[in-house]
Amino acid sequence: MPQTNLITLTDPRAPAAEAYRTLRTNLMFYSVDSPIRTLAITSPVVGEGKSAVLANLAVTLAQGGHETLVVDCDLREPSQHTLWGLENAHGLTDMLLEDAALSEPPVQTVGVERLGVLTSGTLPPNPADLLGSRRMDAVIAALAERAEYVLFDVPPALLFTDAALLGLKVDGLLLTLRAGFSRRDHALRAKEELSRVHVPIIGAVLVNAPRDSVLGNYYARQRR
Repeated sequence: MPQTNLITLTDPRAPAAEAYRTLRTNLMFYSVDSPIRTLAITSPVVGEGKSAVLANLAVTLAQGGHETLVVDCDLREPSQHTLWGLENAHGLTDMLLEDAALSEPPVQTVGVERLGVLTSGTLPPNPADLLGSRRMDAVIAALAERAEYVLFDVPPALLFTDAALLGLKVDGLLLTLRAGFSRRDHALRAKEELSRVHVPIIGAVLVNAPRDSVLGNYYARQRR
């Protein structure tokens, strides 16, 4: 079963769930001429909520009528299979190594219409080499043929090169920051390092921010 931090499923009327729907709208209208269809989501360091942000955004995209795929590209400490309560015997690494899996991706259903999850699969000894390979280009192309939106969960940008390598292959990259936890210098360094190699950063998401009291009162009335 999915974990409770998937607020878009457990409490879809909550302010946080509405914030994810706002994020969905901003993403869809980010660029009319060059729409964002493949998106990597990362954070500067560990513990800033990137995986939950990605999963909740994916839910809102699917609920909005868009075929959506979640892809766990964190081949170091994957978490999407845990978030969704899925087995992780097969996944992305199968597509990177096997032609059969490239043709028929081992995508799993999660009980949300139009939403599929490709877990990481067996962890390799060389994650960066795989994510930066030409084979990964083929994987992205194959997945983009199956869905309108493909969201890639990648390791923290300041710890590994994975985010930069994959960020160069997708339409855009989103940084996740956590209020009261993320450090300003970490966020600036992550932005600078990704921008230096021309990764298309489309913005940042702040999670765990204090709720506005006016909005909180409105939310409470709506739940009565």
